[in-house]
Amino acid sequence: MPVSADAIHTAGHAGPTPAWIAFCAQMPNECAYDMSEPATIVLDPATWKAIVEINERVNDTIIPVTDQDHWGVADRWDYPDDGLGDCEDIQLLKRRLLTEAGLPHRALRMTVVIDELGAGHAVLMARTDRGDFILDNKRKAVLPWQETGYRYVKREGSDNAAWVWLGNLSAPIMTATK
Repeated sequence: MPVSADAIHTAGHAGPTPAWIAFCAQMPNECAYDMSEPATIVLDPATWKAIVEINERVNDTIIPVTDQDHWGVADRWDYPDDGLGDCEDIQLLKRRLLTEAGLPHRALRMTVVIDELGAGHAVLMARTDRGDFILDNKRKAVLPWQETGYRYVKREGSDNAAWVWLGNLSAPIMTATK
């Protein structure tokens, strides 16, 4: 179990990607906001184990494929129920499994970053009482956000349904290639 990480700082309201808006129109319950849920996860050994195991299991199960190859469109957010998906699809599945395991949806935030190749990429940020940790389909380990090497752009907010900037006010139109 990690000792601690820092919480990432937000810098005002941001717009979601067009593909997120379409996803929310199709699955409004996945984008609903519940203020009664905790904004952070109390991180104990059992919860950490669940986070790590779900990250690894989904990464080992879903075959990465671009939205263009999978759906015939540049960017689409959806569940990889057929075993194929790109980064945001994989993170959405992780979030669904974590919430089914009892973690608060409000503390599991979809996040847009710029990856090591300079491309848009989606990760899942687990906001905990020990800081913010990143579940990512590009690596097995769940890392503190500041140890990923990514530039953080924006994520779903924790105080309302709006997205928030994470310091870098330029955002990619699409989140990923795969």
